[in-house]
Amino acid sequence: MDYMDEKVKNDLSSRILMALVLMTFCIILLRESAGFMDPKAKYFSRHVLGVTHVLVTGGAGYIGSHAALRLLKDGYRVTIVDNLSRGNMGAIKILQDLFPELGRLQFIHADLGNAKAVNRIFRENAFTAVMHFAAVAYVGESTVEPLRYYHNITSNTLLILEAMARHNVNTLIYSSTCATYGEPEKMPITEETPQFPINPYGKAKKMAEDIIIDFSKTTSMTVMILRYFNVIGSDPEGRLGEAPRAELHEHGWISGACFDAGRGIIPGLKIRGTDYKTPDGTCIRDYIDVTDLVDAHVKALAHAQLGKLGIYNVGTGQGKSVKEFVEACKRAIGKDINVEYLSRRPGDYAEVYSDPSKIRRELNWTAQHTNLQISLQIAWRWQNSHVNGYGPPTIVS
Repeated sequence: MDYMDEKVKNDLSSRILMALVLMTFCIILLRESAGFMDPKAKYFSRHVLGVTHVLVTGGAGYIGSHAALRLLKDGYRVTIVDNLSRGNMGAIKILQDLFPELGRLQFIHADLGNAKAVNRIFRENAFTAVMHFAAVAYVGESTVEPLRYYHNITSNTLLILEAMARHNVNTLIYSSTCATYGEPEKMPITEETPQFPINPYGKAKKMAEDIIIDFSKTTSMTVMILRYFNVIGSDPEGRLGEAPRAELHEHGWISGACFDAGRGIIPGLKIRGTDYKTPDGTCIRDYIDVTDLVDAHVKALAHAQLGKLGIYNVGTGQGKSVKEFVEACKRAIGKDINVEYLSRRPGDYAEVYSDPSKIRRELNWTAQHTNLQISLQIAWRWQNSHVNGYGPPTIVS
């Protein structure tokens, strides 16, 4: 009798164990199915007729967040991926508040240098197109930390391309730069101007371009490469702006330095290089308003055709010197700024401005916000009302 009881107990234990295994398996299947997913996530995991789902890499950054805002306003579905090393969670929260509807916007905190994470993002989301903004982007910093730039720009772009190919995402709008041209002998710069970058930032971007172009020749992928010039300005309605980390201000763009001087955060503005072969000795640049820049990206997406490769300069076609920029900034903020003149910054070039005729001809795009002072006034309003940028960085678990 004892023997039979033991046999029954063992049989019962086996059945219970089998039931637990089956239950666990069923739970895993349910979690993988759309019906058990986060209600928000399921909207992004499937293609919907008439809905264009755009992955915006670096969408928590200055340019990427403005692009995401424009896409959302125009009815696109947007997924932002950002590791927040340079971006701001505050910008994401503003976009989430503006577009709270299910299936409009999702944010994924991830590093694009992690191949497994990138592949998972593409596997779990049904993207139509990618706007690839994510990149470290300071010329001076690139000369100090070149390997970081090659990893972040070139290697990460390669991972994005591999994931796009693996998951049949066939449209790429690539954020590139005039730094790929280096210091051309002739102005203005056209898309046919030879590319001889002179700093690691420009070299890393050109390498990424070369990889993209070579890959596009072997596939039906649609690629639009936008080489843009010096970006200024902010959202005219005052929702988004430029807010780099405090430790990056030394490497940052001149507009941010002007505003910091105007707000008394720094004692004055440092101008690097006054002995260039230009009319007033300072560098000449083509300053493009961020509103115009994101408009170029949206037009590039709208004109994307299967198998087409498009390369475009995005600028105003007008060169302004650093001294002219500083004077416009003084007028924009309504106060004087102390200016200190220093030696040249490594990796800089004397004169760069665009010939935007190709993008005007092929994409029907022309810069609309070409008054330097007005663009700076709009950006100054945001800076002045956001003394701490988007606030302290948010810790993401």
